[in-house]
Formats: sequence, C-alpha cells, structure tokens
Amino acid sequence: MDPIYTGMISVIPQIITIFLAIVTREVVVSLLLGIISGSLIYCAYAGSNLLQAIKLIFVVMAKSIGENVFIIIFISMLGALVRVITVAGGAKAYAKWASERLKSRKIVQIATVLLGIFLSIDDYFNCLAVGTVMRPIADKYRISRVKFAYIIASMAAPVCVIAPISSWAAYIVSCIDSAGLDGMTLFIGTIPYNFYALLTVIFVFVLCCGDFDFGLMKEFEDMAVNHGNLSCCDRGSEIGGDDNVKMSDKATAWDLLLPVVVLVVVSIFVMLETGGFFSAKNISIQQALSGTDSGLSITIGAVVSLTVSLVMFVPRKLISFKGFMEEINQGIKSMASTFIILVLAWTMSEVCGNLICTGKYIGDMVTDCSIEAAYIPTFVFILAGVLSLSLGTSWGTFGILIPVVATVCKSLSPEMMLISLSATLSGAVFGDHCSPISDTMVLSSTVAGCNHMDHVLAQMPYAGVVAIASFIGFIAAGFTENALISIIVSSLVMSVSLFFISREGNKIRL
Repeated sequence: MDPIYTGMISVIPQIITIFLAIVTREVVVSLLLGIISGSLIYCAYAGSNLLQAIKLIFVVMAKSIGENVFIIIFISMLGALVRVITVAGGAKAYAKWASERLKSRKIVQIATVLLGIFLSIDDYFNCLAVGTVMRPIADKYRISRVKFAYIIASMAAPVCVIAPISSWAAYIVSCIDSAGLDGMTLFIGTIPYNFYALLTVIFVFVLCCGDFDFGLMKEFEDMAVNHGNLSCCDRGSEIGGDDNVKMSDKATAWDLLLPVVVLVVVSIFVMLETGGFFSAKNISIQQALSGTDSGLSITIGAVVSLTVSLVMFVPRKLISFKGFMEEINQGIKSMASTFIILVLAWTMSEVCGNLICTGKYIGDMVTDCSIEAAYIPTFVFILAGVLSLSLGTSWGTFGILIPVVATVCKSLSPEMMLISLSATLSGAVFGDHCSPISDTMVLSSTVAGCNHMDHVLAQMPYAGVVAIASFIGFIAAGFTENALISIIVSSLVMSVSLFFISREGNKIRL
C-alpha cells in the first residue's frame, strides 16, 4: 500500500475521532469511525471500492499488531503481575508498610512524582513501575485514580523528553542527526527551552503540595476523599480488573517491592544488552539506548518478574500454584479493554500518518508558511501539538517535524534552530497529553485503574494551562533568545492562571 497525499482532507478522520471521543466518551467507537473514514478517503483517492476499504482496515490492523507485538505481550504480563501480587497480599502489605512512612496524601503524591523522575529511562517502563509501586498507597489515602493517572502520565513523557539518558533522548538525537545536525549537543541545548516539559513538572509539584484542583479533576478528588469512590465506576467500566479480590494476610511489603525491583533491573539490563552495550566496544549508554528494543526489554523484564513472583508466593502458600495460574489468566483478561484501544490507536496512526499523509500535509504547512523569524517557535509549537494530538504519538511527530523544522530554520533563521526544535518537542508532548488515542495515555489509565476517557478529559484543562504558559514562553524566547527570561515569564503566566482558575474551578468542565 503506497501512501497517497490527500491534502487538507487528511485531517478529517482525526477530527471525527477526537470530537466523538469527547462528546460520547466512547473511545473505541470513536476510533473505529475515524479508521473507517481514513480508509474510505484512501480508497477513494486510490480508485478502490468499498470492499477494498474494509480489507485495508484489517491489513493495517494486522500490521500494527505485528509491529507492536512485544507491547501487547508486555501489557498482558503487566495485568498478570499486578493481579498475582494483589491476590498474594503484596499490595495490601506494602500499603500498610508505606502508610507508616508516608503519612499524608501530599507526601504520597510527591513521592509518586519523585519516583517518576527517578525512573525516567522510558515512558512505558516509567508508567509500569511507578503505577505498580504507588497505587496501593495512593488508594489507601483516597487519591482518585484519575488524579493518580495524571501524575503518572505527567512524570512519563514530559520527564523522559528532557532526560539525557532515556530511550526518548536516544530517538530524538537520531532524528536530529538525520537532519545533518549535531544531535546530542542540540538535544542538551533544548532542555532549558522545553517549556511544556519543565512547566508540567512544576505544575504537578504545585498541585501535589496545595489544594489547586479544578474542573473534572476536582470532582473526582472530592468523590474519592468524601465518599471513597476512587475510580468512579458509574462513569464507565474501569480498566484494570476487579479490586474486590480475596487477598492473603501473610505477605510482606517485599512481596510487592522485590518483583518490581527485579522488573526494573532486568528491563534496564536487557535495554543495554539489546543496544549492544555489553557486546560492542567503545559504545556509550546513550548510544546503546538509541539502538535498544525497549518493547522486547520490558517484556522480558515483566516475564522474569512474574517468574520471581511464582517462586516467592507459591512455596510460602500465599497462593496455590493452580491459583497463581488462574490469576494470570484473570490479569490478562483485565487488559482486554486496553488491547482494543491500543490496537485501534495504532491502526488509526498508521492510516492517517502513513497512508493518507496527515503528517506530510502539516509538515508542508511549516515549509510553505512565510512567517517572521521571532514567531517560528510559537508556530512550530502549535503545529507539533496539533499533529501529536491527531496522530496520538509524540515519537511520530518528532520523526515528521524535526527534519522539516531543521530545514526551514537552516534556510530562514539559523538563530531560531534551537528554540524551534524545543518547540517541536514541547508541542509533541502537549498533543500527546491531550490525545485520547495516545498509547501513553492508555497505559497511564490502565496502570492507575481508571476509565480512559475520564483520564483524558480531566487532564486536558491541566495540560491546557501549561500549554498556554508555554505558548507565551515561546513568544518571549523568539524575541529575547534567552531561556531564563522566557521560563520566568511562562512560570508567572502559569502561576497567575492556576490561581484564578482554581478559584473558579467548579465552572470548568468538559
């Protein structure tokens, strides 16, 4: 199937999907209609019939599953691991142990943020480890699942995109290198100008330390604190399985911590091994991460962790061998909704990003626009956000826009190169943070155990506040070319916005 450039019409499937997802809160149906519309557009331009359009959907879906098979296996193992740890009593024992040390909701939320920053090597890996370790104690202190999902998501992509030692940094460097530039030097230089990522971390810290929640998030928090309703299941089916399971009373906190530690250590080791760190000479950790297979690595880590759990739980009779196998089955079943959403999101991204060339259309907009040099970063930030929102992928946006932005800045305004690349990274993460078809958003809601669209809709206003402040920051950066002045300006905008919005928060809803 060869790509076909369809121009402005290529954005129709994304508009349909995002609009329906927000209005109906049914992400599966919305994705299906978006995929169908994209397939019909492709076949109309190719001169094919309706039967070919239907065939195209399943061909692309099969291809997407094949390319992401390790992620599917990983999520299966995630569901199984969380389930057996819960039934064996590890989560319950850990919550009791941690509650003796983390003695307030604020401290638990801050600890979640700090752990997310510490484990910033990969966004999937980050979501899994932080979610598994902190969810039992978050539940104990009645932190709503939606708020917990927001914290996890905010410590995944926004932190990974500014972490020099991460799978994200490795990929971004490779994209910059492919444009004929010094990738690592430029990536390090983008960090002070990556306003959305930096402000998101600050924003989350402020929310964790003070009572500033607003909009839909405040409703979820009020229901959790006042009524103990953590997941608000009346708004939709909860992803992650049944919490009302019979748990062993003989477990200790190590029955949760040790499997997670094994998962972390094994995953990092395999990431380095698959990247050639142990086999090739004179290869740095950064170079190894650039060539690693993170999907395979975290899958192996999850399988080893599950095996360690078997050895820990069954001989001590925390759970029988038959029960262990039954709970693995139940854990995998609990991820069915996640599988469906992810497969549809991957299919949507393939149809729009590669077949009807949405990315090329938006990239051409950057190339063709005649704009004053000082406004290039702001323009790029908006376009990157729109593209990432529509495709549901930060990495796809990096791959499409970084070469285009580099080419435009080389010819029109070399002095704007660094700031414009930063704007690309910031905009891509912002769009990813608002997209109902983002795989990172899906995984965050899965690990937190909340309804996916509740997570998306509650997070959007928060992401929007940070994005507006970032927008102002890039305007300032375009004129001053000074990172410190720009971050101060954007921080002030965010602080003032948060103060006034939090006072009127009950009026802000999606």
